[in-house]
Amino acid sequence: MKTYQVSFNEAVFLLITLLLMIGTSIIGFSIPAHVALLIAVGYLLLFAVYKKFSWDFIHDGLVEGISSGIIPIVIFILIGALISVWIAGGTIPTIMVLGFSFLSVKFFVPTVFIVCGIVGGAVGSSFTTISTIGIAFLGMGSLIGVDPALTTGAIVSGAFLGNSISPLSDTVNLAAAISEVDLFDHLKHTYKTALPAAILSFGYFLVMGFHYDGALNSTSIHDIVNTLNNNFTISFVELIPLAILFVCAWKKIPAIPTLLLSICTSLVLMVFTSAHFSFVKTADMIQNGFVSHTGNTQVDELLSRGGIQSMMWSISLIILALALGGLLVKMEIIDCVLYRFETAINSRQKLIFITMMSSIGINLLIGEQYLSIILPGKSFITKFKEKQVPLTLLSRGLNDAGSVVNPLIPWGVSGVFISGTLGIATVSYLPYAVFCYILPLFSFLLTVFSKKEK
Repeated sequence: MKTYQVSFNEAVFLLITLLLMIGTSIIGFSIPAHVALLIAVGYLLLFAVYKKFSWDFIHDGLVEGISSGIIPIVIFILIGALISVWIAGGTIPTIMVLGFSFLSVKFFVPTVFIVCGIVGGAVGSSFTTISTIGIAFLGMGSLIGVDPALTTGAIVSGAFLGNSISPLSDTVNLAAAISEVDLFDHLKHTYKTALPAAILSFGYFLVMGFHYDGALNSTSIHDIVNTLNNNFTISFVELIPLAILFVCAWKKIPAIPTLLLSICTSLVLMVFTSAHFSFVKTADMIQNGFVSHTGNTQVDELLSRGGIQSMMWSISLIILALALGGLLVKMEIIDCVLYRFETAINSRQKLIFITMMSSIGINLLIGEQYLSIILPGKSFITKFKEKQVPLTLLSRGLNDAGSVVNPLIPWGVSGVFISGTLGIATVSYLPYAVFCYILPLFSFLLTVFSKKEK
């Protein structure tokens, strides 16, 4: 039997108290998430001192935890820059103007879900979908009176639907790789749960949309469209930066060069289309965000956003969450609990259920979607092989309970990114992000009622 420096009882006690500490602080007392996580890190450090772990050991845990998030942090910075240049260059205003031309209030919410799902599937990135098309939809919804939290729920649901079924998605590829499954075999099994979950989610958003079954205020929309036309460059040329995202996704170009290319393209377009282009002002906008001065209060509020600095709140929170996760992994606290679960498994259904619950639990504790796939995948793959359970069920379970749950966690990487980018708190949009609930639930029910699924 494998031994750990931390006992099973100590590990369980720590995990429960950490969850209670973070959850009660953020939700119960409205303490800022940064402070709650800092308190949790301090609590874990005290336990490490009690167990006589060396500082070098603790230091390594912090460094290893944070280093796993370096690439996402760089992507966050680039997305902050992308948002500001897409607004200033006219890409997002153009999308909004085109959207208003065929807008229906009754079908707005389900349309948001479907379009974000299609875009997410095409580019293979939920973050890119949310920070581009998502911002445009949020602006349109706010201007026609749709609850921003509901619109955000539809955006998140659609973006993560696309992310969970796209062969270009990094989390999809990770789940397949960790489970030693061919990518397209993995996708074939994922469609069995994702598509029914998508249909149920669409039905929900369709019903919710009926609450807004009113006529558009044509005068108000006309004023908004005129404001956008008078203050931004509106043309199909401004959609080239968006097209670049699709082309790069099709060519399987990684996220960082893709975002850089789209940013540079927007800047080139601004040079040719803006009569008052200034390098210094543009650099300041990339750093601090775009500030709209159209005179229309609604438009100015919606389109004053973006910039590298707008992502610093999210990045600092992610660093704290990753530091906490790094300590939990380094001290083998999570591994100790997973190992005990592994030894208690005596059926196919229990194996898949515990694997999925482990992914959800790691999302809650660490807030990192990649680790929610990697740790349970590595821990349980041997059991899947021993019990001759198809590895495609492992990869699907990791996919359905890993990255899709992450946006529901206020201190999770995705939850932090969404709230920082769209300006809607995680707890506000959480009830409406129904796809993120339905998919893991449907996935487990399919496992229970399809005992012989191959």
